Amino acid sequence: MMRRALFRRGALLAHQAAVEVPSAPMSPNLQPRLERAMSSVTIPPPACMLRPLEVPFRYLFGPGPSNVPPRILAAGARPIIGHMHPEMYEIMNDIKKGIQYAFQTQNNMTIAMSGSGHAAMECAVFNTVEPGESVLVAVNGIWGERVAEIAKRMGASVHTIVKAPGEIFTNKEIEKALAKHKPVLFFLTHGESSAGIAHPIDGIGELCRRHNTLFLVDTVASLGAAPIFMDQQNIDILYTGSQKALNAPPGTAPISFNERACQKMFNRKTKPVSYLFDMSHLSNYWGNDGQPARLYHHTGPVTGFFGLRESLAILAEMGLEKSWSHHKDVAGYLWKGLEDLGLKLFIQDKELRLPSVTTIAIPEGYNWRELLQYMMKHHQVEMTGGLGPSIDKVIRVGLMGYNCQRRNADIVLAALAEALKNCKKSKA
Repeated sequence: MMRRALFRRGALLAHQAAVEVPSAPMSPNLQPRLERAMSSVTIPPPACMLRPLEVPFRYLFGPGPSNVPPRILAAGARPIIGHMHPEMYEIMNDIKKGIQYAFQTQNNMTIAMSGSGHAAMECAVFNTVEPGESVLVAVNGIWGERVAEIAKRMGASVHTIVKAPGEIFTNKEIEKALAKHKPVLFFLTHGESSAGIAHPIDGIGELCRRHNTLFLVDTVASLGAAPIFMDQQNIDILYTGSQKALNAPPGTAPISFNERACQKMFNRKTKPVSYLFDMSHLSNYWGNDGQPARLYHHTGPVTGFFGLRESLAILAEMGLEKSWSHHKDVAGYLWKGLEDLGLKLFIQDKELRLPSVTTIAIPEGYNWRELLQYMMKHHQVEMTGGLGPSIDKVIRVGLMGYNCQRRNADIVLAALAEALKNCKKSKA
């Protein structure tokens, strides 16, 4: 009580002293500063933030993201827990096992990146390549172009083998380039969504081992829709994204490194260029480094991990082989319907077509942008044009995971038929 009384007395004396001291004339330059200091905010609340959030329903039948099933949406709505709580570690352990199943690998160094597929792409390159080292990239669409750019930016000596969108590389062509450039890393896209092609993988891993090269494969558009066997096919690094056939919201990216890749990335002479993507820290965060405690590195996307865990559970319940055959069946149904409409498929060889993303050659005489705009306006159906080197060449249709149903193929076919009927066709 005595301390409180003394405090009140001191405050009263200070106030009286301030009142009794005559104020000096204020400089004109100080007046605006005083007014700003007296006001708590100077920028009013934006009108858009005073309205409720509105999100339209769309049929997401492009190359991704895909519509998220209610079960996964419900998982993302569960209460937040701490990113370093024991229960969160259990969920992360579940995710690791789910990725191992989806990838068909026993690799211990298996995690999910906090970020989209690009995060996993950069993580793979940043951790296994040092400045000045040789990297070989197979480019037959946009994703090879992206990896080449990423490797150049971190100082690698980048070499490319290039094909037109929709074409594949023979193992003989790959081996010739490996022998010539002696890369530490070779990149190939399994599911090239910009062209709609599923590239053959068999035998390439063996070639890379023969030339002491790590084999990096992108399966963002193909995982769960087309067969991939990380261990059997001698793939050293494999990654994917959450938002395509896995049907989780965008923002997490599974990735796995085998022992050969770990030997390279954990015996570097220099630190990786990214702290966030440094696997020496991420391996501890995911409990993969054998240490008794997991230390803070970054705050992972908790709700994103909830959704990813549930998406991997759905895939495990269905089974990989059933998922692969289901995507192939629905894709075949769609392909026949497109041909019945008089449309041409961009990939002629059925065995090379990506089951999750179908590419249609732009019908002669039509403006592809007008076709897409018509379907969005009248049917709420999203399809997209080409990407990177396939721009102005294709229209892309994605039916994957939750969206991979014959009834959705029928919606696509009906929307396309109506667009072809109502959009103007040039006389040329």
